[in-house]
Amino acid sequence: MEALRASSFTSFTYPLTSRTIFEKPIFQIPLTQKLTSPVPTNLSKKAKFKNFTAISPTVLSTEESENSSSPDQETEAENREEKFDWFAQWYPVMPICDLDKRRPHGKRVLGIDIVIWWDRNENEWKVFDDSCPHRLAPLSEGRIDQWGRLQCVYHGWCFGGSGDCKFIPQAPRDGPTVHTSKKACVAVYPSCVQNNILWFWANSDPLYEDIHLKKKPPYIPELDDPSFTNMMISRDIPYGYELLIENLMDPAHVYYAHRGIMRVPETPKSLKADREGGKPVEISLQKLDINGFTANATGNSNFVAPCLYYSFYSLGVDPSKQSTSSVGTTEEPSSPVTQKRALLIFYCIPVSPGNSRLIFASPRNFGVWIDRVVPRWLFHIGQNLILDSDLYLLHVEERKITDLGPLNWHKSGFVPTKADALVVAFRRWLNKYAGTQVDFGTKFSKLLPPTPPREQLFDRYWSHTVNCSSCSVAYRGLNTLEIVLQVISIASIGIVAAGKQGIMSAAARNSLVCMAVLCFVASKWLSHFIYKTFRYHDYDHAFR
Repeated sequence: MEALRASSFTSFTYPLTSRTIFEKPIFQIPLTQKLTSPVPTNLSKKAKFKNFTAISPTVLSTEESENSSSPDQETEAENREEKFDWFAQWYPVMPICDLDKRRPHGKRVLGIDIVIWWDRNENEWKVFDDSCPHRLAPLSEGRIDQWGRLQCVYHGWCFGGSGDCKFIPQAPRDGPTVHTSKKACVAVYPSCVQNNILWFWANSDPLYEDIHLKKKPPYIPELDDPSFTNMMISRDIPYGYELLIENLMDPAHVYYAHRGIMRVPETPKSLKADREGGKPVEISLQKLDINGFTANATGNSNFVAPCLYYSFYSLGVDPSKQSTSSVGTTEEPSSPVTQKRALLIFYCIPVSPGNSRLIFASPRNFGVWIDRVVPRWLFHIGQNLILDSDLYLLHVEERKITDLGPLNWHKSGFVPTKADALVVAFRRWLNKYAGTQVDFGTKFSKLLPPTPPREQLFDRYWSHTVNCSSCSVAYRGLNTLEIVLQVISIASIGIVAAGKQGIMSAAARNSLVCMAVLCFVASKWLSHFIYKTFRYHDYDHAFR
């Protein structure tokens, strides 16, 4: 997947006003600039940072390994005042291109069930608690009524963009106005649209009503730059946030294990041989604090807590000749030609224990015409295949690490090379600042859900197709085409069978028979293609 080219709080009865699109975001992320935050997550004194990489390639003896202090023991001895608050952060929900304004959408983020809907009266997306205050029915199963209100289909209660109840059908017209009670309101989460992604603040407390004025989601200018491509994919993943983001931070796996799938130059014929042909990866960690970390790897890598991990690459440029511009991007000043640049941007979203969501984008300023000509669902075929290639491995790995406990992560495997420095840095950040694991509050137990059958584990329809505007349209269109081919095949055979000898020439009869056979074979192939592309595709490494 790395070769891609991403607690429940008690609902408050006070309505909040969601926020509009940020035209000029305050918080921008220059690609090679050190991480900063517009508003400190915690105002306490910051701990001093020590350079940290993975163990050197020299293998330590067993005695030395046992006697040496673990990374977690080091972090416990450092400043304990700074704590990362999981419920005081912005979280990406979905790309805007995959949201339908005609209906509400239900999503889960950080264990919080939310409903997303388009308020045409205020011309903005709203994020509510996905629970009707009447009988707790999910509002995501409702509809948008003719007046542009969110309507619960259980009893017809209607809500405005501020979470206030507008209408209760069962309330007497001449009785008390019960719909104006605060108990009839839905909790509203602050929300915004940035980089063509809908974000929400994971706390509906009225204290955060104006959080957009103090802190905004991380902003990447290239996603809004028309000279760059901006194609995205979103998919639900059946393993947790920690494993998802670790996998994306693993450059040895990104650049060597999947090069056969990427078809980059110098790719050996066999993927197995490619994996055996890896080489050392030099990684230098530059900064680690409560807001994330930065590092120099194959490109400039950055982790912006809690969800964003991205890398920046310049193609065809000697890294030793690059320099940092005044706006924080790396460029070659002596070159008059526009430099080819590409990013790998991963938004890793915690959903629930053992489940996460990835939003992936790979903007580039070359070959832009390809994305404008080729439909998005064709790109998703390869990207889904890469996600499937690691899916079962990481699903099993997560359970092994969970059995040892998050504080014993360094004992779960052997990481002797610098290629693992980013993974080590993430685990260090997680243990030092973020409580060793994602905080889901008290809604879930610490047990992971049982492993489902492979057909469910590798499901593509509910994890991606149904939520992707491009893939869902292609799925319906190709299914229609399959039916058309079957009808043509049957009709051709019927015409041949019904035609009398002499009325139809032998050439015409043979042509119809050939057409029937070809349409039948094409419909069977198309049925197989649809199933493997949009519904279920198993992945067997032994035969790839």
